[in-house]
Amino acid sequence: MADRDDVCVLLPTYNEAETIESVVSGFREQGFPNVLVIDGGSTDGTRDIAESAGARVVEQTGSGKGQAVREAVAQHVDEPYVLMADGDATYRPDEADRLLKPLLSGRAAHVIGNRFANMQSGAMTRLNQFGNRIINKAFEVIHGRNLTDILSGYRAFTRESFLRSSLTAEGFGIETEMAVECVKHNISTAVVPITYQPRPDESDTNLRPFRDGATIILTLYQMAKTNNPLFYFGSVGIASTTVGLALGAFVAYDWVVNSTSHEVIAVVGSFGILLGIQLLMFGVLSDMLVAVNREQTRRLEDIAVTLSQGEEWAGDAFDDAAETEETVTESKTSSAETTVSTGTDDQR
Repeated sequence: MADRDDVCVLLPTYNEAETIESVVSGFREQGFPNVLVIDGGSTDGTRDIAESAGARVVEQTGSGKGQAVREAVAQHVDEPYVLMADGDATYRPDEADRLLKPLLSGRAAHVIGNRFANMQSGAMTRLNQFGNRIINKAFEVIHGRNLTDILSGYRAFTRESFLRSSLTAEGFGIETEMAVECVKHNISTAVVPITYQPRPDESDTNLRPFRDGATIILTLYQMAKTNNPLFYFGSVGIASTTVGLALGAFVAYDWVVNSTSHEVIAVVGSFGILLGIQLLMFGVLSDMLVAVNREQTRRLEDIAVTLSQGEEWAGDAFDDAAETEETVTESKTSSAETTVSTGTDDQR
């Protein structure tokens, strides 16, 4: 079974000088020798403090948390498992085993820490709690899975599953993209309870609730195009059809009651209805194609696993055959030596 040497603790940071030392030290005290801090150009000495605390520090080439995580895993992480946390001391290093246990035992390839299981007072404003719940519900409706806390920054995953995902987010949308990709690629995912602590008073948050919240909602909707096209195209189709029907009802009512015609509005309403129906049909067809593609992908993955197991079996069989042949050769050599020795004794 894998151990802590196979885990890289990944900490994306930006101006976390007040907390990064305690975070790095906390994970090292828990027995994690590989702590990687990827910094987004901090100006408060975060990199020096992290390095002094025992972390390996690199500066990202771009900007934003999403870009930092993608760059770190692709270019700076060699270990097969990644434990990702924030550098603001809101997550507890002593709860790392909760996330790693399903990962290292093979039960899951991606583990999310549920902050709502034990959220301490002051850890999250009511506005942010409301926004998180709206986003989690939107994720469940759009992508068909309830992962409880898709925006959690405390998670563990295999490097292989991360690289298999199509991630493009630059900022705080990275957690959302990772959750969507887990559903899209059928990556086994587990959710475990964790403690979410308030930031220290002297530490400032980099989160902008309205701007980042809008970005996350937009990301959820955009990613539905390839994961749930029926919702992506169907929602617009229903809206267009509804508007067209409303305009059509107004034109019909005004014509019957007041004998007033609205040719232009009638044309616009008809166009809305036709566009809506076409989008709905396109959504249904796209959903069928996605379903077929997923089934084919699943079969190919099963074949790949079977072939891999077959290669391992063939390798073991070859090794056993080689050992058997070596044993037989040694036995023949020993018999020959015994025969020669017996003949020499008879001659004497």
